[in-house]
Amino acid sequence: MIRRCLVWLALCLFNAGVAGAAITAELRTTDIVLRLDADDNAPRLRTLQPAGQATWSNRAAELPIDYAERAGERVALRWRLDENATTITPRRVVVVYTCESPRLRLSWEWIARADYGPIEHRVRIDNLDTVELWLAMPDSFRFDWLVAPQSALRHVYIEKGDGNPSDEGTHEVSVRDGYAWTGTSSTYAHPPKGAPREIIPWFLMQREDDSRSGWYVGIEFSGRTRLSLSRETDSLHGAAGLNPDRGAVRTRLEPGKSVDTPVIFVGAFSGGADAAGNGLRRWEREVLTNPLTWKRPDYPMLVNNSWGSGMAVDEALAHRMIRDSAELGLEMFHIDAGWFRGVGDWRPNPDKFPHGLAAIADDAHRHGLKFGLWVDWTQAGVATGPGALNAHNAQVQDWLIADVPPDWKPEEYKGVTIDIGHPPAAKWAADEVERIVTEYQLDMLEHDGYLVAQGCTRTDHPHARPDPATITMRKEEGSSLVESSNATDVSYHAVRAYYDIHARLRADHPDLLLEACNDGGRMVDFGSAAHVDYFSITDTYDPLSNRRAFFDTSHVLPPAMLESYIEKWPTPRLENFRYMLRSGMMGWATIMLDTTAWTPEQHAAAKQEFQLYKSELRSFIRAADLYHVSDRPDGLHWDGIEYVDPHRNRGVVYAFRASTESEAQHTFVLKGVRPDGTYRLRFQDGSSPDTTATGRQLLESGLTVHLPLPNSSELIFIDDADAK
Repeated sequence: MIRRCLVWLALCLFNAGVAGAAITAELRTTDIVLRLDADDNAPRLRTLQPAGQATWSNRAAELPIDYAERAGERVALRWRLDENATTITPRRVVVVYTCESPRLRLSWEWIARADYGPIEHRVRIDNLDTVELWLAMPDSFRFDWLVAPQSALRHVYIEKGDGNPSDEGTHEVSVRDGYAWTGTSSTYAHPPKGAPREIIPWFLMQREDDSRSGWYVGIEFSGRTRLSLSRETDSLHGAAGLNPDRGAVRTRLEPGKSVDTPVIFVGAFSGGADAAGNGLRRWEREVLTNPLTWKRPDYPMLVNNSWGSGMAVDEALAHRMIRDSAELGLEMFHIDAGWFRGVGDWRPNPDKFPHGLAAIADDAHRHGLKFGLWVDWTQAGVATGPGALNAHNAQVQDWLIADVPPDWKPEEYKGVTIDIGHPPAAKWAADEVERIVTEYQLDMLEHDGYLVAQGCTRTDHPHARPDPATITMRKEEGSSLVESSNATDVSYHAVRAYYDIHARLRADHPDLLLEACNDGGRMVDFGSAAHVDYFSITDTYDPLSNRRAFFDTSHVLPPAMLESYIEKWPTPRLENFRYMLRSGMMGWATIMLDTTAWTPEQHAAAKQEFQLYKSELRSFIRAADLYHVSDRPDGLHWDGIEYVDPHRNRGVVYAFRASTESEAQHTFVLKGVRPDGTYRLRFQDGSSPDTTATGRQLLESGLTVHLPLPNSSELIFIDDADAK
């Protein structure tokens, strides 16, 4: 009865708003229906409806910005709805407002790029005048949903793994009256002590009823962004967009140029967070990410990375690793940090690689492997060789985020960041990565470190000038980091330049793979997903950290893009060894230890695991639905992840018994299988006899797994018993 009343009230509010609107429109996918309207004052998203579920009614208009700065003077902006320039089609709505003095055009755009999944939104402002303007950037999206005071709501958001996944990671919070939350994201993920950790820029809002329906919003941008949410009596309100925590986000708008708010997407679902994630990940695979990557049969890959030996990598080690990688059935050899002459001098150290890197690439290719390389390409050092990015060079100094002292020295693999939002610095970086990819015959380029400047002291770069009173400097692992009032605008320009550089690389090298490491999981976001092929999801690589980071990020991003580095860990028995490997093999898997040190038994077991990954697991990781069938891993109790491919009616469960001594068995209640189906259950390691079960049994009674040893694992394949 309450729900019917809310739906009636929402429809009444919508119809009342439409009556006075000059423009009304509707966009829909199989998952969501959005109703939009606009009048002379402002446009708004009027209602949102998950398919077949209760409607959410929005009272917040997205008011156009009300002033600009021209030659240091504040100028009021008077906007007029331009119905003739407005475009409405079944897949795209663009509502246009114009301002006569100064001459500006504002486009409020919504677009459905697929028949399913979320709908994207952005605001673009074009400067049609002959003078430069400074604008206070608006939010990308504002909302104020009407909610019944007694309705039960749940808020879900996800932390980044960054240095080390926290004890919580995936947050599910009841939203009561007085609830207030802000989540932030950047490429640095270094919150002050005691402050909340940064999030993947997305959250979900769910009704706590039988439908478990709701909506979610995400930001497709890697710069400094912010999501906010508050509940007060009958109002659930908030915003998504650039982070204004240091004041209004001011940005330059030159004559004839345009500026865009970060693109956001709004989606809807029913059936809870896993149902939302399965729909979102499908949309990301087919709409947001690189389509050429998904056509590769070897994606995601099995990689051997040299960082198991740290900075000690050299030619002899590389050739030895290549031979063993080929023997094990791995697919890429990846040289990590330690190969270069010096920070900013991205040429091979002749003492370590006397024959250069092209010779290593040739050897990898002869052995049937791809060749990848780590480069921290926006970091300047003190090397003086030809082409080096020397922080003491007069030209390079102007590109830096801040001056460095005369006696400054970089760390082993990290220096001071150049601001690639500054066009000369961006050109150098674009030319340098092109040289690296071509000269070293790369199949994959990894970037690390603080690639995108977040604060900058320069006054002659395109970003806003900093307020000298707000500039602070701090050191993080050898890097000088600047924080100032202009931080969001600095990152806005730098991120756009970063995207342009990667777009150029993809256009010139369509088979090149791109990895975002960025200090291990600090750049895991939807903007990066559109410009790279996979992410490092955490900077801590033990089995628990890998499973925690995967549990979290797999709620919102395709598993094939989620890279786990597998480091050396105590494995006295083969069961522990498989547990270590499988903890990092639920998505993209990279080995980061000396495989030549494995015992013959471990070598044989690893070879078998890698073959199983390629023959059976990879197809699930690429395209199957994913379900979180346990609590988040805690290192003590059992945890598991389930993949189900509804098209093949097949699945697999990754089951992990952690360190508990008292739980030799666990029952996983499965999801996604057909209740009326019959399934063969095949235990890869033989921990239980193969058997059959109905889908209803798996959904209600569950799948019981027996493992006698702590820190062990099992893979249970779920096959359609009726398939021929």
